[in-house]
Amino acid sequence: MTKDSTSPRRPTAAPRPEAGNPESAPAPQYASRSATRHARVAPLIDIGINLAHDSFDRDREAVLARAEAAGVVQMVVTGSSGPSTRQAIDLAHAHPGKLFATAGVHPHHATDLTDHLLEELEALARRPEVVAVGECGLDYFRNFSPPAVQRAAFHRQLELAARLGKPVFLHERDAHEDFVAILREHRAGLSGGVAHCFTGTRPQLLRYLELDLAIGITGWICDERRGAHLLPLMREIPPGRLLLETDGPYLLPRNLDPKPASRRNEPAYLPQVALAVAAARAEPVQSIADSSTAAARQLFSITF
Repeated sequence: MTKDSTSPRRPTAAPRPEAGNPESAPAPQYASRSATRHARVAPLIDIGINLAHDSFDRDREAVLARAEAAGVVQMVVTGSSGPSTRQAIDLAHAHPGKLFATAGVHPHHATDLTDHLLEELEALARRPEVVAVGECGLDYFRNFSPPAVQRAAFHRQLELAARLGKPVFLHERDAHEDFVAILREHRAGLSGGVAHCFTGTRPQLLRYLELDLAIGITGWICDERRGAHLLPLMREIPPGRLLLETDGPYLLPRNLDPKPASRRNEPAYLPQVALAVAAARAEPVQSIADSSTAAARQLFSITF
């Protein structure tokens, strides 16, 4: 995960890298914090927002209003447990055409995926508001659930997505080899998927692209301390598979100025991510907004 300081100004005279040689491209530069202040870019879709999180309870409607003012026209609300999935669906039902939901169990909660909960998830995932199964995958960084339990839960949710014909919203941390091996077992039966909150290496990115996954980019790219390695990788992601997300309330863009006193991330700050990606790809930010929005609508089968 990372955050960087990029600007709305397009880098000058930045040639494309030679095919197969990302080192031939000039290194993207971080822009000043002040250059990104009060940015508005439209249309944008936040493909990963934890809007069911209790930090949004006091002002959720105001959060949605700020997102719209910033150019974020649609959002996918992440379900990561039974309760958060139900709340994500309720939010999407209350805001038709604007909010959509995922239905799944995060690897942290893999021990909760009983037969009963899986049956409930299947019923919930059939709802029209639900556009993907997940957040599911593997997380060996904390191992809040034992790895073997995580792997079993991942298999079961991939099977669910295949049965329903819905894409998967994927999480992986410190578990790349097992994650890819399991995904390869199921990939032929899946309609699609997105590697949510990608913060990995070039070889990992290429393996995800070989699996025909979309790639979700967050405010991790806006942190010059930890996300600089992502900048040259942005040029390697095809436009039709590059998606944008906040993962709020987490991953507040480091280049945001002024920062909210709460340090809470929210969809209104998605333009910071778009600007960072645009600078890294040496493309107009409007091009990034248009292509990422079209890609999100195609993957999740949503309309405007």
